[in-house]
Amino acid sequence: MKSVVGISLGAAAQDFAFTATFLGEKLHVQRLGTDGSTARAVALVRQWDSKADAIGLGVLKDRYRAGSHRFVEKDSAKLKAVAKQALTTIGGRLSDILQEWSVRHAQIQLGNYFNNARVVFLSGMTNYKLAMSMAEYTDNVMFADPLLQLGVPKFLTSIEALQLYSTGAHYVKDWSLPVDLATGPIKEWTRFVLRKAVQKATVLVAAPHELDQFGLEELAGKTIISTTVNDERIAQLKDKGVHMVIDAAPVLFGHVLSPSLLDAMIVAATGKFPQEILEDDYLEIITSLGLEPRIIYPNGFKRVNRFAFVIHPLSQEYFKKVKPIELLSHVSPPMFMNSLEKIMAYAPPFVYSKVTGIQSPTGVETEGWLISVGGTPREIMAHSPEFTYRRLLDAAAMARRLGAQIMGLGAFTKVVGDAGLTVAKRAPLPITTGNSYSASGALWAAHDALLRMRLLPPPKGKERVKFKAMIVGATGAIGSVCARLMAKAAEEVYMVSPETAKLLALKESILKESPGAKLFLSAQADKDIADMDMIVTATSGAGKKVLDIMKVKPGCVITDVARPLDLPAEEVAKRPDVLVIESGEIQLPGNVEMKNIGLPKGVAYACLAETIVLALEGRFENFTVGRAIEWEKVREIYKLGIKHGMKLAEISGVNGPFSDEDIERVRELALVARAKQMQAPARKPARRAAPAKKAAPAKAASRRTRAKAAPVAA
Repeated sequence: MKSVVGISLGAAAQDFAFTATFLGEKLHVQRLGTDGSTARAVALVRQWDSKADAIGLGVLKDRYRAGSHRFVEKDSAKLKAVAKQALTTIGGRLSDILQEWSVRHAQIQLGNYFNNARVVFLSGMTNYKLAMSMAEYTDNVMFADPLLQLGVPKFLTSIEALQLYSTGAHYVKDWSLPVDLATGPIKEWTRFVLRKAVQKATVLVAAPHELDQFGLEELAGKTIISTTVNDERIAQLKDKGVHMVIDAAPVLFGHVLSPSLLDAMIVAATGKFPQEILEDDYLEIITSLGLEPRIIYPNGFKRVNRFAFVIHPLSQEYFKKVKPIELLSHVSPPMFMNSLEKIMAYAPPFVYSKVTGIQSPTGVETEGWLISVGGTPREIMAHSPEFTYRRLLDAAAMARRLGAQIMGLGAFTKVVGDAGLTVAKRAPLPITTGNSYSASGALWAAHDALLRMRLLPPPKGKERVKFKAMIVGATGAIGSVCARLMAKAAEEVYMVSPETAKLLALKESILKESPGAKLFLSAQADKDIADMDMIVTATSGAGKKVLDIMKVKPGCVITDVARPLDLPAEEVAKRPDVLVIESGEIQLPGNVEMKNIGLPKGVAYACLAETIVLALEGRFENFTVGRAIEWEKVREIYKLGIKHGMKLAEISGVNGPFSDEDIERVRELALVARAKQMQAPARKPARRAAPAKKAAPAKAASRRTRAKAAPVAA
């Protein structure tokens, strides 16, 4: 029976021993800790040099590489040189394989877990291969080598900077402090900088003993990547609030085996010198034994994904809510607010609110940031698309620095130019406009409201509710999807847009999907509006009048998806017998905390909800961009929303949520209005006199004027 000894600088209280058959060879294996004493480690190496067949040294790698440069760890090399007879290994190559595999394993098993994660390496040079692997998933990396090696309060923030530092070419090398200045306040400041960086990170790469210097404040909610984390250490990390530990060291024969000890066992079992063991040998051994990195949840399963969402003020009224401006707005002339509105369009993006507390029934959580850009719809539309693109890309850069894994575009930011395509191409993280869920939410809310009004004959058996629907702005991104979905549900669908050629193409496309659909086209909404049971307005008219609400049928349900609204409060007030709802807002799962966005607590606009659903699902990809929204994605985001606990929020109007009593009141007024219409005597149309021939040009001019005044929809 061969003897294998693992000598570690770790705690002696964690020592163990076992006997087992490994790779066909019977081995007696024991681990000996020295409580951080290098002298004790030297003594143990000398003691076991003539007794053990192989010795594994749990110290820093004796050799490592950063870029094209090789380095020798002198203390580790000296300790290794103490052994004269036993085969001795530090397990550096095996450690690199296991560490790199642990990151790739977690990325696959957990699905895009490290995408744009904020990662702090306490040592980038000794974990260079691991850093290179991590850089495939995120650019948000920080290396603390200058802090811990030179006492300089400066992080390296890229692989390139780490490579320069390793060669001595990085400028931070010139900041080395004299010995008398590297203590006292300077040293404390360096520690403070390190603690703050760890506190803001989502992932920390460190050796187990290096974690002892951090407490609950720094480690709460973190993912730790380390090697040889035993049960005692896991218990300590649990008390410090750590969410997850990814341990490169496998469990074998009931014990967590460090790479150095495992490598020593391989050396003893195969009889080869450490340098004779090839990568193919390691691959064969790892696969044959079924070894895997460990993913441990000290406090139970916990996963928190991250998102960002861009918002902007919808009018000057937003600025009046800001304290310094609020006072001035009461005494300043309108010119002041107009000038302020123009100036704010050039303001850099800023974080309006942190969003926390969102938790899916699956157990996954998400947190995010609402990032505001300063332009109102009027200013956004007054500038070129490139003007808005630049501000959105600035917001995307901020989102990346915060650690967001996907970013959504809200309100008019998703209307400008090519509806997110250019931003998605240039942004450093995935983009979605939220239009798929906006379309789904709008029809979800409209259908629910239609049923609650109880003005249509109830369906028999599996029949659908028979109703007529109109989509105003049908050729726009959201409008076209609403039209496609409505064609599958409504008896007749009336599609309205001034873009006549697009209307014809849309009809042709829908009939291929729904051959039996009854579709009608119009350039103006008022033509058929009096017969509609449901109307969806999805224009980008920015305050322009898109329909005459006085011509709407009593009891009609109007869903206003546009932002700003197509139907302002003063228009809605004219028709208390019509139910006007503001699209379909979504009730988010969990105890949501965020600043006021004009909705009840825990309720979000559907476009924001789409970004959150994708974050919960771990779908960090460009999902909805451009004006051609795919029907399959609308259906998919609806199903994902149900999976993650999204619910249709209370149906809301311009004055807030509708109660059952409010809807019943609208219904009663609609019934009364319909009864009056039935009782009103039918009027015979007046006979028109034939116009004089000389009036013909004026009539043609009148038609041209009306065509020019048609509302714009996108």
